[in-house]
Amino acid sequence: MEYLDFELPIKELEEQLEKCVIIGKESDVDVTPTCKEINKKLEQTKKEIYKNLTAWQRVQLSRHPNRPYTLDYIRAICGDTFLELHGDRGFKDDKAMVGGLGKVNGQSFMIVGQQKGYNTKTRQYRNFGMANPEGYRKALRLMKMAEKFGIPVLTLVDTPGAYPGLEAEERGQGEAIARNIFEMVRLKVPIITIIVGEGASGGALGIGVGDKVYMLENTWYSVISPESCSSILWKSWEYKERAADALKLTSSDMKRQKLVDDVIPEPLGGAHYDRETTFKTVAEYITKGYNELKDLSTADLIAQRMDKYSKMGEYKE
Repeated sequence: MEYLDFELPIKELEEQLEKCVIIGKESDVDVTPTCKEINKKLEQTKKEIYKNLTAWQRVQLSRHPNRPYTLDYIRAICGDTFLELHGDRGFKDDKAMVGGLGKVNGQSFMIVGQQKGYNTKTRQYRNFGMANPEGYRKALRLMKMAEKFGIPVLTLVDTPGAYPGLEAEERGQGEAIARNIFEMVRLKVPIITIIVGEGASGGALGIGVGDKVYMLENTWYSVISPESCSSILWKSWEYKERAADALKLTSSDMKRQKLVDDVIPEPLGGAHYDRETTFKTVAEYITKGYNELKDLSTADLIAQRMDKYSKMGEYKE
């Protein structure tokens, strides 16, 4: 397990507990009372830390290297029913954007999401979860296929942003994202969107237009990352904590502003502490969201979606 800077008190207690257990095994000394005391202190410390997280600490948790990524959710929730589909039929297959058909609790979905890597080699292979225009065009191709066959769409968002390279701009990055938003708003099948990690800028919006939009508890969703916001406003990354607070990017902030429909609770410590519980909870929310949408007519579904996004940004003094 890797630990973030604010998790170091937990690391120290877990190491103490581990040493205590080893001493008990290797000697005749009864260490049960000591282990119980350390364990009690460990649970109390976890609660104190994780129940009072700052916006920046939640950003850090969303990027935790042990956190499950899109394909982890797909494999756990869909099992062997997932069939990955490739390519945008125009340029190439973008490895930062994955998609395909799979079943969640017996219901077929077209699943699309950004995928990050878990080591140096796979991070480069997945381009750090930053999709190129062909990735967004692949996503749209799969969504239009789902529409053709009447299959609901599930999108899993986890990206630090769309790839900002010169070649991406030359191939129409802005147009690809705008086209996806335009087409998703009027897609004739239900769309469920879940932010499972980072939800940064247009890169997230390119697959983020949904009838139901959920955020995992320790994720963020914003027009810009705290580091980039800090570098623009204060010409330095040093103020990223201040920027994170000002951006109101956490799941609770988003729910309060009615920009997402609900927050999916995570186990104490984050999704990576208890993956199985996280996967089960996410599957339950997917099924719940679909059951609320499946009986709507196509006209009502699209009208409701358009109305939802038209209301965003309205402000009354």
